[in-house]
Amino acid sequence: MPTFFSVTSVTLPETAAAASTLIEWKEAGVAHSALWRSERGAPPPRRIVAADDTMAADDAYRLACEGTGLLWRGDFQNARQMVQALARRIDKPPKASKLARVAQKKAADNAASGVPAGQDFHLHRQAQSQRARVLGMVLIEFGPDYGIELRRAPDAKQACAEAWGAPGEAARPSVASLRELLGVISAHEWRKKGVEIAALGEAPNNRIHPHYGVFSPVRGEYVDLVANAPLPANPTNGKFVAFDIGTGTGVLAAVLALRGEVDQVVATDMDPRALECARENIYGLRLPNPVKVMQADLFPEGQASVIVCNPPWLPARPGSPLEGAVYDEGSRMLLGFIGGLAAHLAPGGEGWLILSNFAEKLGLRTRAELQAAIKAGGLKVLGRIDAKPEHPKAADESNPLHKARAAEVTSLWRLGAA
Repeated sequence: MPTFFSVTSVTLPETAAAASTLIEWKEAGVAHSALWRSERGAPPPRRIVAADDTMAADDAYRLACEGTGLLWRGDFQNARQMVQALARRIDKPPKASKLARVAQKKAADNAASGVPAGQDFHLHRQAQSQRARVLGMVLIEFGPDYGIELRRAPDAKQACAEAWGAPGEAARPSVASLRELLGVISAHEWRKKGVEIAALGEAPNNRIHPHYGVFSPVRGEYVDLVANAPLPANPTNGKFVAFDIGTGTGVLAAVLALRGEVDQVVATDMDPRALECARENIYGLRLPNPVKVMQADLFPEGQASVIVCNPPWLPARPGSPLEGAVYDEGSRMLLGFIGGLAAHLAPGGEGWLILSNFAEKLGLRTRAELQAAIKAGGLKVLGRIDAKPEHPKAADESNPLHKARAAEVTSLWRLGAA
């Protein structure tokens, strides 16, 4: 029988560190404490059990479903296999899974009763959240320097430092889910390798390097839209300024800076990770035109001839800080951009709103609501350029949201002052 340890959580004073919850437990009569890390914002489990290579997957699955954390004390690669085993049990075919049968019946009942398609999306998100919670119960302990004292464990010190910050002299041990660690390592590899962006020119100087927690520009259709859309006429003062609102990795700011007519780009964001990422990318690309990266809630001061915004496309609450680039609760960023655009457009200028109709296909927002917001913002539609996404999910018929994804279109809305 595994030995359970009760966990005590202590909230630390506010510091610059992302982890502010200290968990304490006893193991083999010895007191332990560590910072709890969770980018999802998940609370630490109320109890944990030491787990190793001898634990059966069925026992681990039962414990994880009950909310018990499995603090891994065995071989690291076997911990990865345990997570895969848990995933297989969660993802059983519908006939073998009671939860899946219930979800399938709810979806069928919704379709028959005329419940909006958005309801299926919310059910899908709930299922994904539950899946993440269970898989997140396999825990890894890190030393103060982010070292992992497990057999066959990778050296993830640099990856963790990039995601969580340098350890510092007063660093403590910490505990995080194995899935979180694998995400940190994956982000580190993406940062090293970079994402090739054809609109930035010839390799090897056409890569954007996303940081942990910053949305990666893997969907190239929206980048190409900004690279190829016709620019408005050059302003009378002879200086063509462009704004990139919510710059993220800085990819759209870089694309704008490469367009010959553009003299200066100002890129804004509120996320410190995004600002650091954008600055590093802009510096590394050695662009011909200046790009200023600054912290601002939407617009900087002044006016511009082109103002680009690629807000999160789905009006729903983010489940974690990492989902902030996908979900825009209450359409705050979208409506903020539309509402403030007219005041920041230079005479004859255009706002370029990059938006997918995925939310419309899911029943989360209607085209009429978007058009009403544009009108209320004192704007008019000058034109629209559409592109069909080519990402793998659009062709995956097993995906629960396949019907909406298959019908998705990404558009660049050209907006001007009414």
